[in-house]
Order: sequence, then C-alpha cells, then structure tokens
Amino acid sequence: MTEPKDVTVTVDLSDADREILTPDALELLADLHRTFEARRQELLAARESRYAELAAGGTLDFLPETREIREGDWQVAPPAPGLVDRRVEITGPTDRKMTINALNSGAKVWLADFEDASTPLWRNVIDGQRNLRDALDRQIDFTSEEGKTYALGDELATIVARPRGWHLPEKHILVDGQPMSGSLVDFGLYLFHCGQRQLDAGKGPYFYLPKMESHKEARLWNDVFVRAQDRLGMPQGTIRATVLIETYPAAFEMEEILYELRDHSSGLNAGRWDYIFSVIKKFRTRGRDFLLPDRAQVTMTVPFMRSYTELLVSTCHRRGAHAIGGMAAFIPSRRDAEVNKVAMAKVTEDKEREASDGFDGSWVAHPDLVPICRKAFDAVLGDRPNQLDRLRDDVHVTAAELLDVAATPGSVTEAGLRANISVGIQYLASWLRGTGAVAIFNLMEDAATAEISRSQVWQWLHNDVELEDGETVTRELVHRIVDEEIAKLPGDAADYADAKATFLDVAVSDDFEEFLTLPAYERMP
Repeated sequence: MTEPKDVTVTVDLSDADREILTPDALELLADLHRTFEARRQELLAARESRYAELAAGGTLDFLPETREIREGDWQVAPPAPGLVDRRVEITGPTDRKMTINALNSGAKVWLADFEDASTPLWRNVIDGQRNLRDALDRQIDFTSEEGKTYALGDELATIVARPRGWHLPEKHILVDGQPMSGSLVDFGLYLFHCGQRQLDAGKGPYFYLPKMESHKEARLWNDVFVRAQDRLGMPQGTIRATVLIETYPAAFEMEEILYELRDHSSGLNAGRWDYIFSVIKKFRTRGRDFLLPDRAQVTMTVPFMRSYTELLVSTCHRRGAHAIGGMAAFIPSRRDAEVNKVAMAKVTEDKEREASDGFDGSWVAHPDLVPICRKAFDAVLGDRPNQLDRLRDDVHVTAAELLDVAATPGSVTEAGLRANISVGIQYLASWLRGTGAVAIFNLMEDAATAEISRSQVWQWLHNDVELEDGETVTRELVHRIVDEEIAKLPGDAADYADAKATFLDVAVSDDFEEFLTLPAYERMP
C-alpha cells in the first residue's frame, strides 16, 4: 500500500487491515486532521480554561450570549430512517461476537462502541471497523471456542457508531508527524466504508457523540460532517448524530448543542456515570458542597440528576429531537435466581420511570434486558414510534437545581469504598489487556466505571470523609483495602499489579488528570 504523503501508520498491517486503511480512506483522515486539528486543540485548551475558572470559585450557568438560541423558534431535522422508533437500544463493543448478538438482540438500535466499551488497542480499532463493514455486507459469522456458532438473523438493529471523545488521540496514525484525533479516525473510517452501504440499505451513517463539554465542540463536529459529506459526495444531512449529555458543562448547553447540529441532529442521551464523574471533576476543589455518597445511592431520582433528565426531555422535545434514557447495566446471573429477580424489578422500575417521563427510548447492556425495556416503552407508546409530541411544558429547571448536588441523600460506607476499589481495579486489569466491557458483580462495566470509581475515592480521601462506621478515609486505609480486595480476586496479586498502580496513580494522588489518557491510555500498546 502507498500511504498518502506525510501519513504514517506505525504498526505492521495485514492484508485485511489494508482493506480498511486504503489510500483513499487515509486521504480522508489526513484531510480531516489538517482541516480541524488546530480547532480541536483550541477547544481542549478552552476546557482547561473553564476548569481553572471553576477551581478559582466560578460556577456553571446558562450562557447569556446564547439566550437568543434558547428563546428562538427552530427545530432539528426530522428523524432519519432507522431512527424514528428507538424505544430500545443496546450498547457494546464492536468485536465479532458482540456485533452479531447486538444486531440480533431485538433492540431497535445498536450503539457500536469504539469508546467507553472498547479500548484503544490497535486490533480493536481496526477489527471493529471491519466487523461493521462485514455486518452490513452480511458476511459475518463467529464460532466460539466451545463450537457455538453465531450468524445474523433477518431483523437487525440500526447501527449507530460511537467514536472516541475529542480528548483522545490515535497514536498509531500520524499526519504530518502528529497523532490523529481518535474521534476523527473512528468517524472517518466508519463513514468511508459504511456510509454508502447504510444509504444503500435505506438508512444512513449515524453516530453517538461522547464527552462534549460545549456547543462549540458540537459546532466542530457539524463542520466535520459537512466537509466529510462533501468529500464523499453525500448529500448534506445524510449524517445524523445523537449527543451524550454526560459532562456537567454540557447540561447547561443542551439547546445550543442541538442548534449547532440541527441539520444533523437525532437527539440527546442521558449518560449517568460519566455525568456523575464530571460533577466531581469540575468541582473537585469545592469541598463538601459537591460531595457525593456511595455510587449505588446516586440514582437518577436524586434532585440534581432528576433536574438533569427532566431538562433533557423537555429540551429535546421542544426541538423535535429524541430523548434517550440511561443505561440498564445489569447482567443476568446464570446461578442466582434471587439476584435476577431483584435486579430485573429495579430495571423495570427504571425503564417505566423513563417512559413515563417522556423519554423516547433507553439503553440496555444485555439482550435479556431488551424485552423488559421494550415492554416499559410499549406500555406508554403503544403503536406510536416515539413521544416527540409530549413537550413537557411543565418542566422549568434552573441552574441552581442542576447544581444542587448538596441535596443528594445518602452516606459513604466502607462497603461503597470497597466496591469502588474492587470494581475499579478489576475493570482496569481487563482494560489494560484490551477488553473495555466487563461483567463485574452482575453489572456490565465500562470506562465510565473506572472514572467514577477512582474519582469517588479521590473525593472522599481529599475531603477527609468519615465512613458510617466512624473510620476516616485516608491514604493508608485506601492502600490497605486495595490489597485486601485484590487478595479476594482470582489469580495472583502480580496479575493486578499494573491495574493497582494505574488506579492508585490518580485515586490517592494530589493530581487529577484525565484517567484514561494519563496514565492508562498511554500504557496501551
């Protein structure tokens, strides 16, 4: 293969890899990089500036300079084919088995994840693209080590690909000597190989956009869409994107994010764990005003989370956009029927609440949860594909309500501390081996798990939180529990050495960097 000028792929490519990294595909990636990299860096710098303002005592609020957008009369593009009815969406990585199972699951949409449920291991990046292409060509199958075979059925979910966030690099592809944006690599390769295939199938190239922190980042995505469609000869508006509102600043700019993407928008999603992590990250210097209890106690019904989800539904429906609910992460147990009974009841309650609140659909992590989610939304929707006509004019959420973390009920317990440590280390051990979606304690955990787990430990430690039993969270206590929890895990302590070091690098440090960028992301081969 002859690579375009000043484009370098730093790994040895197989013939199959070269089917994905064709000269024309690399030309598209290089063009996107050269056109947009400077703006991406400016926006990442703006994130840091905003954090510095918050650390110095600033706050978040609805933007006065965009009041006209919030008060204006405008709508996003009408729902695209395959995205009209989204009552059940399943999420998962793009490995071959998951690709088949997700498409066959009975869900309306599959979030094909190159982000939190995956890792930047090169094989995941490149093989995932091949799997999506092969699925659209119906040339995909899989046989497990036990001899079980998997093949596509007749009714398949609509694929919506999730690229990595703006802050993550792809170090294996260099343009003019610079690592590319992971976002642009994942987006560009999927659009190049699958965009026309999706159009030929009567749908289109659809995306979930993660980790955005401002409407200006949405504007960048929109400009990327416009340029990419032009280069590939696709009509403008072919691409559609659903934005995850999973950072604290983005909750104050929902209207503006929809507006920037209005010709390409297909809605917003409420991303629970990353949102909670972002609350801690953005206000980590503010002491107990933003102190949170055990992760399990921060439900979608606590005041600040309730305000966030109510605002999301009313914002979306006012603008003709879908509102998609949060994740049901439970993984059914093959051994414990009582665990399943209790968990399924909680999933049912959660999905019934979302449907009654006006959401148009919701996420599940396992095929067994698809019928539960579908039943909850069927009961509200009936034969209607969505409830975009339910405008929720009764919702009036203020900035103070979004910021009212202090009203969150609950406590910090030793069990909660142990759970964060154990789950965080187990997940990181898997992540560093290249697996980004892991079943732990009957929950499907992804990168957001690592973020919320370590950030809560950090927050409790740096606020001298006293546990319910009276013991104060100290570095010594964290180190002791880390060793005790590792001792409970299968294998030897040495098997978890890298995960332990990575977790402690930020969980007990006075520093607080992007967890999956530094140090974990850079440790990935």
